[in-house]
Amino acid sequence: MKFAIIGTTSWGTTLGIMLAKRGESVSLLAQTPEEAERLNRERQNLKYAPGQSFPPSLKATASVEDACRGSDMTIIAVPSSRLRENAKKLKKALDPATILVSAVKGLEAETGKRMSQLLAEELPIAFKERTCVLSGPNLSKEILLGLPASTVLACRNTTIATSGQHMLNSGTFRVYTNDDVAGVEFGGSLKNIIAIGAGIADGLGMGNNAKASFISRGLAEMTRLGVAAGAHPRTFAGLAGLGDLIATCESKLSRNHYLGEQLAKGRKLDEIRSTMINTVEGVDTTRAALILAKRYKVEMPIAEATYRVLFEGVSPQKAMQELMSRTPRHESEKYQ
Repeated sequence: MKFAIIGTTSWGTTLGIMLAKRGESVSLLAQTPEEAERLNRERQNLKYAPGQSFPPSLKATASVEDACRGSDMTIIAVPSSRLRENAKKLKKALDPATILVSAVKGLEAETGKRMSQLLAEELPIAFKERTCVLSGPNLSKEILLGLPASTVLACRNTTIATSGQHMLNSGTFRVYTNDDVAGVEFGGSLKNIIAIGAGIADGLGMGNNAKASFISRGLAEMTRLGVAAGAHPRTFAGLAGLGDLIATCESKLSRNHYLGEQLAKGRKLDEIRSTMINTVEGVDTTRAALILAKRYKVEMPIAEATYRVLFEGVSPQKAMQELMSRTPRHESEKYQ
């Protein structure tokens, strides 16, 4: 099979290496000819995956036409803020028979739209039924080490989802299918907001009881918004919801958790991000989530507190204190 990977990000590079190790033909789309030449010469991505050699069947290219030509599956792994521009470039290059996969865990900051919605707006209508989303507890560094992981591939067309499942599944990368595209996308994006808060809790030394409570209420908040926007509640109890939430809130490999820890130490958002090579999707997702919360009239106190820390100069200590001071309620969703 031939795979096209759009984006030389950590996740894009990881997926490319994982597939090429199985002997699949992989084209990794770089931003410039210079980047493509460097990747092919060095046979590794020194910026995002140093020390991980490219298998022989992985080749970088700066030509979107070359990357997409004859591809059985095209996987987009770019920052959410750059998905629209990449979709525009792909519009005329995509093979009509390809399975299109968004591996982007984010929401459009200005509109709150999911990535599959952006693709539907920018690409020919024929791809609407061929677009899948990939999400789950998938920390790229662990997958590069060959450690076992599971993920969810969601598509409105169950036949396409099953075909994509067979193409991606392996002995170390177990792929489940789902038809709740919205739920899988919301799970993969909203958990990043909660991970920032979990990092703050760890940075402040609040303990395991507080962190477990925070994650649990975060999951309730994610589910509340997702269901209001058309997702199925059970999706948030699965790999794309709870599974990804646990991994992102607990792992030291999580960039959103790291951001939260650094905020708790008194560092400013711009300063922290200037030292990180990867995009921290939880920042823009916080903006987007509150747009959706207002639209659907959903209460999201954790997202609101995170927004105040990120953009309004409220200290992490004060934000956490305000969350703990909220009027106690019944735990059931119908009372929220």
